[in-house]
Amino acid sequence: MNELERKMVLQLEDLRQNHHVIGVKAEFEAEGTRLEEAMRLKDVVSSAGLKLTIKVGGGEALRDMYEARVIGVERVVGPMIESAYALHKFLAAASLAFPESERGDVQFAVNVETITAVENLDGMLALAEIGELDGVVLGRVDMTGSLGLSREGVNDQRILDIARRVFQAAKGKDLECAMGGGVAKEALPFMRDLGDLLDRYETRKVIFGCPAALGDDAEAGILKAVGFELMWLKNKRDFYGSIYEEDRTRIEMLEARYARLIEKAGGMRE
Repeated sequence: MNELERKMVLQLEDLRQNHHVIGVKAEFEAEGTRLEEAMRLKDVVSSAGLKLTIKVGGGEALRDMYEARVIGVERVVGPMIESAYALHKFLAAASLAFPESERGDVQFAVNVETITAVENLDGMLALAEIGELDGVVLGRVDMTGSLGLSREGVNDQRILDIARRVFQAAKGKDLECAMGGGVAKEALPFMRDLGDLLDRYETRKVIFGCPAALGDDAEAGILKAVGFELMWLKNKRDFYGSIYEEDRTRIEMLEARYARLIEKAGGMRE
């Protein structure tokens, strides 16, 4: 573990102890997290006494699920689940990737992030295997996009009404309710209005437990979560930057020694 990763551990410990943080997440989907990145993040997260959530690349992203199992995650989230059939396929893939003996240690949740998903929610929750699902996550940015609204509309009354509708239906099936997308200090009144319906909220990287994380120190916690994300991005930059420098040095050496000889032999180079 490098020096920056040790600082990341300290930041997460502070977030866990003082701001009711319950986990960290990474995305094989929109974020494009690579396996080696996820492994390093898992080390940091575990050292801070927290657990890792992975959002896989799709409802049937079996390889992603296998890798999540190898990493040892607490929670797997399926994105863009918009119908009962899509949910059925996600749960079937999860059952295939995680043996029954291990599924008790992993939670499975789906993103409800389009108006189509909201309109199909009753059918999704009526599935015979709905007991295999542990939670739903409302993705507010994509939800606004599906409604033709801009990102700035994440805190609008229409999105709040959708959140209540989704979470009330999910609670009827004993599902945990989480919210992500545009989580900043401006979202705090929105989240507080949801009351007991909201179990957790998520920044891009950090997961907070409710209702404790909606107290007076909530804004500071969100800002510290952004600080953690910045450190994580810089750590990624430095990791791949060092690999780039190794390759650059090798390229320059080979160019200097062999460029003309390669051309003379009839070979090709860039």
